[in-house]
Amino acid sequence: MSASGGTKAIVAALGANLAIAVAKFVAFLFSGSSSMLAESVHSVADSGNQGLLLLGGKKARREATPQHPFGYGRERYIYAFLVSIVLFSVGGMFALYEGYEKIKHPHEIESWYWPVGVLVFAIIAEGFSFRTAIKESNETRGSLSWREFIRRAKAPELPVVLLEDLGALIGLVLALGGVGMALATGDGVWDGIGTLCIGALLITIAIVLAAETKSLLLGEAAGADQVEKIKAAAVDGDTVTRVIHMRTLHLGPEELLVAAKIAVRHEDTASEVANAINAAEARIREAVPIARVIYLEPDIYSEAAAAAGANPGKTPGGAPEATPGTPSGKTPDLPANSGH
Repeated sequence: MSASGGTKAIVAALGANLAIAVAKFVAFLFSGSSSMLAESVHSVADSGNQGLLLLGGKKARREATPQHPFGYGRERYIYAFLVSIVLFSVGGMFALYEGYEKIKHPHEIESWYWPVGVLVFAIIAEGFSFRTAIKESNETRGSLSWREFIRRAKAPELPVVLLEDLGALIGLVLALGGVGMALATGDGVWDGIGTLCIGALLITIAIVLAAETKSLLLGEAAGADQVEKIKAAAVDGDTVTRVIHMRTLHLGPEELLVAAKIAVRHEDTASEVANAINAAEARIREAVPIARVIYLEPDIYSEAAAAAGANPGKTPGGAPEATPGTPSGKTPDLPANSGH
């Protein structure tokens, strides 16, 4: 895991949630408020989630092995996906169950000052945690809106913490509203309604997190700006004249695989092509440092073939296209070079 914002935000959220969870449980024991119980479980789930994110970051730093030659960078995506499952099951579903029970069997809130005091304390603590997450996110999101940042971020930790903290703050307000209405009306049903709202909120956030981390697990390409930098760096205008086609894939938040077919001049020798590929790899790594695994295949560009629509991007994993001047499915006898 990057040593920058992600870890700081996770640690800040973990410390806040542990303190808040203890305070909420104490308030529940004294008041019997179902909103407080739901919020207690919510804080415990959030604490566990931050632990999962830290564990995922630690496991992702393991060295590559023969069985996993591209390393373990995607561990961070797996643990972020587990966070969404925990948030849905432990947080959301429990809150819905507890809210239903409270509405079905309402009872008056006792020692009202406990839940109110703890909720105010929790709002302040979560506010500091949320402020830390926003500050660290601002260092990486650039000109992206918050919605774009959450959808496009390749490192899952900051979006997860941001959504968790936002959900926690809204949940605390809902809990405070439910407790307040129950105290004002003397009807414990309002406490149950507040609990149901908390459950619905947590499930919504869990679904958003699951959808975003699923996309990362499936494998996302580099951002459009990075793709353009890679293409520009690969071409030197001398030996490498253009990029015929290219694919990129995030092996982890800070590790990118680049596979491309590049056009070289037909009169160049094998030695000149090999040197050009090595130079292109060096330029790509300088332009996009996270491009750590690079595979470049040389070919002879043909305008006729390009106009005919020969595009291997249409059939990922299929049989290789025929290169002009070679039999179908064959590649020219020119050296290919890897990024290792």
